[in-house]
Amino acid sequence: MATETSGVPRKSRKGWVIGVVLVVLLVAGTATWLYLRQYESTDDAQIDGHVHSISPRISGYVTKVNVDDNQAVHAGDVLVEIDPTDYKVAVAKAEALLADAEASAQAQALNVPVTSVNTASQIQSATADLESARAGIRAAEQQVDLMKANLVQAEANDVKLQADLVRYKQLVDKQEVSQQQYDSALAAARASTASIAGAKASLATAEQQVRQSKQKETQGIAALEYARTGPRQVAITESRAQSSNALVQQRRAELDQAKLNLTYCRILAPVDGVVNKDVEVGQYLQPGQQVLSLVPLSDIWVTANFKETQLGRMQPGQPATFEVDSNGRTYRGHVDSIAGASGARFSLLPPENATGNYVKVVQRIPVKIVLEPGQNKDQQLRIGMSVTPRVRVR
Repeated sequence: MATETSGVPRKSRKGWVIGVVLVVLLVAGTATWLYLRQYESTDDAQIDGHVHSISPRISGYVTKVNVDDNQAVHAGDVLVEIDPTDYKVAVAKAEALLADAEASAQAQALNVPVTSVNTASQIQSATADLESARAGIRAAEQQVDLMKANLVQAEANDVKLQADLVRYKQLVDKQEVSQQQYDSALAAARASTASIAGAKASLATAEQQVRQSKQKETQGIAALEYARTGPRQVAITESRAQSSNALVQQRRAELDQAKLNLTYCRILAPVDGVVNKDVEVGQYLQPGQQVLSLVPLSDIWVTANFKETQLGRMQPGQPATFEVDSNGRTYRGHVDSIAGASGARFSLLPPENATGNYVKVVQRIPVKIVLEPGQNKDQQLRIGMSVTPRVRVR
């Protein structure tokens, strides 16, 4: 009897302990479940960031490499230097071509007013010469008319005097008039013949003057027509001046390009970051050839690939934390954005189901988590590091 009474308390204590343990487990499980409901986490995540590919904009041989692998540099630091000799020559040539173009443009600019003045004076001169030629024609024609009248009169006088000479000849032969009178008639007849010859010569001279004046008129008309083309010549000169100015602008642009190419002989760091180099001294570079990679450690984030079933309550702005395997630290951040498609859609060969067989696979959607300010002051995070992010969704 004493054995039974002593056994009852032991069974009661055992049941009480089991009950307490079950209650504790239930409470802990419930608390854990409630706590875990507030978070979504994944181990498919890594540090991500920008990787600047540095390449030359000109070709040439490398004369100096100023950085080593994993070296920290600042924006504006000279990373690589290319032989500038050819580009200095190009600058000198461009300067000479620009000077020549500017001199030509200046000469063409001076030709414009000169051509304009010459055109006006040529028109005036040609007009005056034409008027003078026409006045000469009128004067010469009047002279011709006068010479013709003189010739007619001289011929009429000659007819009379020749007739008188014949009569005097008959009379002198009969001795009815003196020899002196006959000689006077003979002299008058000879003078009349000479005057006819002089009148004809004067008439020929006057007619020659008319022809010369008409030639001058023709030349004056041609000169005036040519002078009237002056405005077109001015326009041509102005066009040449404009062409020269355009050439100056072209040469100036070529000089600017040559100077710009000379500055490209020094490859500068665009941002602060860590260098990964792939270039050596003596190497010949081509434009666009990658020679360096620059990783800015101050601008990184986490790319976490959550299952699509975890995104129901996830949205931008929610707080997040993540742990890094390299140092065991926990960093704070927040959800920045959720990708517009699954990671598979961004792969080189997106999956297809062309055969019609379909097996449902839970997809993962990239989520961008950015760090809170000051979390990466020591810049220990590196692109590609594995992390375990946890997002509070409640």
